[in-house]
Amino acid sequence: MDYLKIWLRMFLSDLNTWSIFVINNDIKKVVFRDTFKLIKMKKIYLVTIILLTHLYLFAQNQETFDPDNKIEWWGDIDGFLNQQAKVTLGMVNEVLKMYPPAIMEPLPRKMALLMVDNVLHEEKATQRPAVQDFFHKRIENAVEEIRTKKVKEGAIIWKLYNHTFIVKTPSVTIGFDIQRGVNGVDSFRLSKKLILQLIDVVDILFITHKHDDHADEWVAEMFLAKNKPVVSPPGIWPDSSIYQKILHPERKPHEIQEIYLPARGFSLKTVIYPGHQGETLLNNVYLVFSPEGMCFSHTGDQSNLEDFAWIDRIGDNYKVDVVMTNSWAVYPGLRLANGYRPRLIIPGHENELGHTIDHREPYWLNYLRLEDNPSFPWVQLVWGEKFSYIPLSSK
Repeated sequence: MDYLKIWLRMFLSDLNTWSIFVINNDIKKVVFRDTFKLIKMKKIYLVTIILLTHLYLFAQNQETFDPDNKIEWWGDIDGFLNQQAKVTLGMVNEVLKMYPPAIMEPLPRKMALLMVDNVLHEEKATQRPAVQDFFHKRIENAVEEIRTKKVKEGAIIWKLYNHTFIVKTPSVTIGFDIQRGVNGVDSFRLSKKLILQLIDVVDILFITHKHDDHADEWVAEMFLAKNKPVVSPPGIWPDSSIYQKILHPERKPHEIQEIYLPARGFSLKTVIYPGHQGETLLNNVYLVFSPEGMCFSHTGDQSNLEDFAWIDRIGDNYKVDVVMTNSWAVYPGLRLANGYRPRLIIPGHENELGHTIDHREPYWLNYLRLEDNPSFPWVQLVWGEKFSYIPLSSK
């Protein structure tokens, strides 16, 4: 606005000068010579003023524009879809506060999860500011809870993005497949500062396999820098300087191994099953036993029919409290659930935005895959949500 005032003053000043020349008959030659220059200047000033006025009005419009009050979106498809996502996810947040995760989901919560599916099954979902805001705020809130929440009995299980789970008991905090978001989309990546805050309170990192929606080299490096163990199958980042520092225990069905936590001064008992994603990709399936005696399993992207030779017998060997499984691994016929016989199933890997739409697993498919079998209770979590698990023996 100040620039516009200055140009107006200059323009008016030059007009006054021009009029003085015209009135003065004694200097007609000067008038004739300079008139064209002044007219030319006048035109330049007029064009400049028009342009500056438009720029000023545009800037004012940008400052005062509020999409929440916009009632017409013709010609602005991206703006419309983002605003629709913002309105939808805002309502989702309200419903999720009213209806937290539960084994018996009320209808409003089911509808909210379906609304999440609808927003995230859109090709440009990672680029929508509304989706990014939903992602960042929910994970930031979860990390703050993980850092500050005291667990007096049982365990609290948080689901972060994708297939990242954090299990916190009174004595230990365990991380599975911690990563920062969608590669190649900087605005859909968690900040290093936030992840470092999380690493400060997590005692150990288990990585199931090498895909970057499960394994993040920088995250692993930061765990090791804090003298906290990282466990993975062999072959992840073999050329990296951190490879030799990562633990690669033997993959043995049903055999207990111990992993020492130097920062805590005790060991965790684990079983590291020789799983696979597809035919050949190594995928560790973990059983981890807390010092309180609870057993938690994370399956990564387990998907190999031949591996049911040992999956079918897990429940014969151990009492599994909670299994956090990729949502498509439980079928056909709930075979994985029958093999584990866990007290609780928490499906994961829904709405991975790095996947294509057809493999961006929705929440609504969990109802078909997991059914309403009372023998296998299950609960599903949205990004950043938590569930408090109390073993039957504690109730």
